[in-house]
Formats: sequence, structure tokens, C-alpha cells
Amino acid sequence: MTDSASATNHTPPKPPGLRERMRATVRAEVTEVALRLFIDQGFDRTTAEQIAVEAGLSRASLFRYFGTKEDIVLAGLEGNGQQVTEALAARPDEERPWVALRRAFDVLVQVNKESPERALSFLRLLQQTPSLRARHLEKQLLWQEQMVPEIARRLEVSPERPEDPRAAALVAAALACLDAAARGWVACEGAVPLADVLDQAMGALTE
Repeated sequence: MTDSASATNHTPPKPPGLRERMRATVRAEVTEVALRLFIDQGFDRTTAEQIAVEAGLSRASLFRYFGTKEDIVLAGLEGNGQQVTEALAARPDEERPWVALRRAFDVLVQVNKESPERALSFLRLLQQTPSLRARHLEKQLLWQEQMVPEIARRLEVSPERPEDPRAAALVAAALACLDAAARGWVACEGAVPLADVLDQAMGALTE
């Protein structure tokens, strides 16, 4: 390979342009406004029109940034899934898959630890609103698709054996433990650290 070809292959990704940065800023501001309204008034009693007015947008503009009202609440979950996937890939190769999954979730534990009251309010809203729970489960299926290849690699599952269910089973079980831990954390109002509740949930499957 020539030096020029090597340089081309290692060109850093182009940073987001002004338009993309502005869009991300507006989305973050709308999400902040919407979460405040949802927590204060309840999800079903808060209208898209109210969110748009509070955020200084028209209703049409609001839905150019978000497809549904549920998406406003769950906007950050795709990014969280990517963060967990990257953390999983960064774990030592010699680590057992289940341990690697647990440690990858530390990304989410840290986010919740930085702002526990906000995290509790968000999770409480999520758990009490059926439409949000359903949309959240859809997004977690995307997380699962992202994480399974790394666990399959660690299990040395051959690509020629797509019927091997072990990687998918481990990731699905880990995500179910994450949900159970979130419910437990909300139930105790954060009195027990989320990391400890998650350790209990995932540890139950190794006893």
C-alpha cells in the first residue's frame, strides 16, 4: 500500500457542519422543554402544541425534528445504545461475555449517577406511560442488533452458523436485567445505587 493510500484510509471523519450542529442544539432544547412538561403535567396531558410554543417553534417545525411525541422523550436512546456498544467492544478480550456486558452498562450507570433526580423522573415517566414503554422496547431491539456481533465474536460463533442463538440470548438477557434494575431503582427512589441493583439483577442469572 502506498503512503498516499494509507493516508486516505486514515483520514479523520469530517466534523459535523453548522447546519447539523444547529439541528442537534434545537433537538436538545426541545427535549429539555418537553421532559419538563411531561414530568410536570404527565405525558398524555402534554400536547405537541404546548411543547412547540414553549420551545419557540411551530407545530410543523417540531415534527420536522421529531417524528412522534414519544421520540422527543427517547431521542437520546440511540446515542446511549451506541455508547454501550462501543464500551462493550473496548472491554478486554479475555473477559467473559456476561462480565463484559455488565461493565459496558457502566456508561449508563455513570450518566444516571451524574443527575439521579433527573434520571429517576425520566425512568418513572417511561415506566408509567405504555406508549413510551413500547417505543423504548423498539429502540432496545436496535441496541441488541448493535451488541450481538461483538458477543458473537467473543463466543467465537462462526458467521456460517447464523442459527447459533447464544449471543442473541446473552444480549437479550442482559437488557432484560437492565430493565429490571431500572424498575427496582425507581421503586426504591434511588436509595440503593443503580450499580448495586444492576449487579443484583445480572448476578441472579449466574447463581
